[in-house]
Amino acid sequence: MIRFREASRADVPAVVALLADDALGTTREGTDLGAYLAAFDAMRAEGGNTLVVGADDGRIVATYQLTFISGLSLRASRRAQVESVRVATDRRGQGIGAAMFADAEARARAAGCRLMQLTMNASRSDARRFYERLGFTPSHIGFKRDLT
Repeated sequence: MIRFREASRADVPAVVALLADDALGTTREGTDLGAYLAAFDAMRAEGGNTLVVGADDGRIVATYQLTFISGLSLRASRRAQVESVRVATDRRGQGIGAAMFADAEARARAAGCRLMQLTMNASRSDARRFYERLGFTPSHIGFKRDLT
């Protein structure tokens, strides 16, 4: 049984391993845990920015980041941004992703959010089908600009 909870600093290595365990992650994640631990500390200090892990018998098998954003658009609606969604390769197709998004939605509703949004790399066709099955619609075009 998967149990979702806020991540602790001790979970960061397992989360980084999940982030690196896919075709895109192998090319963009690093091995310097110091940078990831500093980022985790910054997220904790910000408030409204939570790293969540799904654990099964002590093993971290899923993760996502949930950020709450207050804004003026949509009648001053608060929204939940979901990022860095990952399920361990050997655990995919077992309903963990759907359970993870049910958890994210419950957290978003509890925080007073009216909208849940996410972005994904356009090359992730399986992820797109999954998100659409969950009721997400590809309603916007996202843009990114590298600042390094």
